[in-house]
Amino acid sequence: MKTKEHTASQLFEVNRYLQQAIFAAVIFLCLFSIISPPIALLFGVVIVNIFGNPFVEFNNKAITFLLQFSVIGLGFGMNASSAISAGKEGFLLTIFSIFSTLILGTFLGKWLKTDKKTSHLISCGTAICGGSAIAAISPVIKSNENETSIALGVIFILNSIALFVFPFIGHQLDLSQKDFGLWCAIAIHDTSSVVGAANKYGAEALQIATTVKLARALWIIPISILTAAIFKSKNSKIKIPYFIGLFIVAMLLNSYVPATAVIAPYIVNIAKIGLTITLFLIGATLNVKTLKSVGVKPLLQGVFLWIFIAVLGLVSILYLG
Repeated sequence: MKTKEHTASQLFEVNRYLQQAIFAAVIFLCLFSIISPPIALLFGVVIVNIFGNPFVEFNNKAITFLLQFSVIGLGFGMNASSAISAGKEGFLLTIFSIFSTLILGTFLGKWLKTDKKTSHLISCGTAICGGSAIAAISPVIKSNENETSIALGVIFILNSIALFVFPFIGHQLDLSQKDFGLWCAIAIHDTSSVVGAANKYGAEALQIATTVKLARALWIIPISILTAAIFKSKNSKIKIPYFIGLFIVAMLLNSYVPATAVIAPYIVNIAKIGLTITLFLIGATLNVKTLKSVGVKPLLQGVFLWIFIAVLGLVSILYLG
């Protein structure tokens, strides 16, 4: 009996070392820009479902840190005046798309009979900035782990699809860099996938998409306050995305302090590598168990909302812009 237990323990250790070696190999490829962000995400999905994830307990913390670090780093590649111009252009569309998505999400949740808290988290994730919005809103409505996990699962699945689908559609419609960047920021949930898709499309698209998306992320604060009122949540802590302030500082330094021109390209390159690793780690959260736990109704709500905001954003940019 002891021998069998010892053998099983040894096999587990061997498997764990193999998992770690595979993860290290992919991160090595990311460090030297051998694989692109979409391929890194795809690798994450495939690897976690074949070999598993040896760093489950650290995965979410690593994603949060790397994403914020990467976004701040990308600020060193942005121009302040161009960013302000892009922000102004996307402002009205941002407001309209956020509140129309939240309203539609409420009705869809009731129609599909999705759990109220899960439905609100999916709506907020679609309307604002994906996983970051869900992480900020979940303590406000006091959602449990299952409700939060389902909402995150829906958002991460759709983000993964968006990373491949949006650049393809953009090229088929012959969208300009400016239009594609704005559309990404409006219609793709998570900042990581917005930046990944826009970076694949072009430098101008990346600048516009990042700026508009981060301006959109600031809506976490008023939406959190509104959510607290709707759910009658007292003494709820509202998470403020402070890293956006550091992004603005980096952008101002790049725009108005000539000395930063020497190191800015290196910082931006490191930030893009960080983003590629982030997408690999996000892919590594999408195992079969996560996909099964999502359920049909929450996924349908997420898909309907995603189609709505994508079509609304595209029509507005092409015909009302």
